Amino acid sequence: MHCMASRPLRKTQRKTSSAAPAVEVRLDRKAAILLAAEKLFAQSGYHAVTIRQIAEEADVPLALVSYYYGQKHELFEAIFAHWNATIEERMQELRDAETGPANAARLERIIRAFVGPVLRMRASAEGEYYALLVARELFYATEVTDRVLRVYFDPLANAFIDALHRIFAQATRGQMAWCYQFALGALMHHLSDTRVQRLSNNQSRPGDPAAQTMLVHFIAGGMRAAIAQCDPRPKVTPLKQRRSLP
Repeated sequence: MHCMASRPLRKTQRKTSSAAPAVEVRLDRKAAILLAAEKLFAQSGYHAVTIRQIAEEADVPLALVSYYYGQKHELFEAIFAHWNATIEERMQELRDAETGPANAARLERIIRAFVGPVLRMRASAEGEYYALLVARELFYATEVTDRVLRVYFDPLANAFIDALHRIFAQATRGQMAWCYQFALGALMHHLSDTRVQRLSNNQSRPGDPAAQTMLVHFIAGGMRAAIAQCDPRPKVTPLKQRRSLP
């Protein structure tokens, strides 16, 4: 849903020397809390996780979680603020895709900008839990997730819908919004799927890099086929036929 963030959520190595600055310890604990929350939310869901569980996972005093991040919904939103660089990366790749040649491959370039950074993040040690968190939580319409969607992901979605609409000028905005949502569904399923290995008789696996090319062409082909079947013009009954109606 977007290069990696400039400050990956990874616990830093604490110095054993007594001269280790106190500020380094504080930053280490703060990062540990964010990483623990990201992991637990991704595994169990936002509503199933308590602040106490996050503190235990981060190995910090319970009071520190609220001290650094406030209430649970604020900690949840802090995760997305931390990873906002991935959204900026997707926006930049979208701009690059649109400034390329105006040919038939432009749609594929735009879709690669949409899925590529997310799949690279999913394959990294730092971004695995965040990608799973996005795939899991943002499909549920709650006040917390809706706020995250509006602040962090709606601008991205609108930018991609605008880009798609410039390609399919004959379509309506509503049709392009559905195309975006269908593409998002395919991407989110690809991120979280664990069943493909069994269904493919072990010929593929979750997160298979070779599937990225298939995903891009699947989304592009689906959009072209869907828009080809759509006629945004209102249906008008021919005059002769209208006269024959009772």
